[in-house]
Amino acid sequence: MSDADTGNGGLIGDFGHAGGMQAAAPAGFVKDTTTAGFQADVIQESRSQTVLVDFWAPWCGPCKQLTPVLEKIVNEANGRVKLVKMNIDDHPSIPGQLGIQSIPAVIAFKDGKPVDGFMGALPESQVREFIQRVAGGQQAPQTADALQAAEEALAAGDQQMAARIYSMVLDSEPDNADAIGGLAAMLLDAGDMEAAKGVLDRAPADKADAPAIAAVKAKIALAEQAASLGDPAELERRLAADPKDHQARFDLAMIQNALGDRDAAADSLLAIIRADRGWKDEAARTQLLTFFEAWGPGDEATMQARRKLSSLLFS
Repeated sequence: MSDADTGNGGLIGDFGHAGGMQAAAPAGFVKDTTTAGFQADVIQESRSQTVLVDFWAPWCGPCKQLTPVLEKIVNEANGRVKLVKMNIDDHPSIPGQLGIQSIPAVIAFKDGKPVDGFMGALPESQVREFIQRVAGGQQAPQTADALQAAEEALAAGDQQMAARIYSMVLDSEPDNADAIGGLAAMLLDAGDMEAAKGVLDRAPADKADAPAIAAVKAKIALAEQAASLGDPAELERRLAADPKDHQARFDLAMIQNALGDRDAAADSLLAIIRADRGWKDEAARTQLLTFFEAWGPGDEATMQARRKLSSLLFS
């Protein structure tokens, strides 16, 4: 890979903004990595601090928009988070292992594991919010506390309280993507898809692809697809009669996901990949990556399934 391909990431990492050298900015916040270096640069380093991995390619226009924004904000964080860049053309095995389907893609690692991420060239404000979140920073403490309280209410089964909190946040911040996505996800989980769509329609255009909102949109698309797949009991009977009925297992995975059983849905698709990786042009793997997008990069089901997929593809 030539110096032009690296985008001078090391220099910007050493000296801060491209406009001139900033002696106060310590070196080492931004670097490029390779397949061989990934273990040390990302897995081991993330045991000490959060590491962001920017998956990019020289031909990717949105990557050229996103990477300078990432470098700027990481340098401003002054060591609270590091950025590692990987050219997927030169090093395809790691992004393949992690299920990276499109770029730019940014995955945050902590304690040796992927914990969160996003895809696409987000606006600087959303990138800043993401980095502050994964680095442990606080971006509007009152709002962050309210969103945390809504999550806790949902975990305790108090949907009315969660809905009230999300509504309160949106009263003061109508464009808050986390509150829009949280409220829509709650409505969708409660079975009110139309209400969920109505909430999503309130998102401003510049936040329509924010991670919290994109995840709900993907869940809605999956639910609509699963609704046409039929009776899961019949699919189970077909599999009992013929374990190699991959279409029955695939359809069952869609229904399992629609019912909220993510682990079972992932295992069904992984079973197809294990038995016949190329079935229908890798339809099972493609669908699993769609699940990852719907569930979110930091979801425990996504993390577990990615590890299992990695073992299948690279063992």
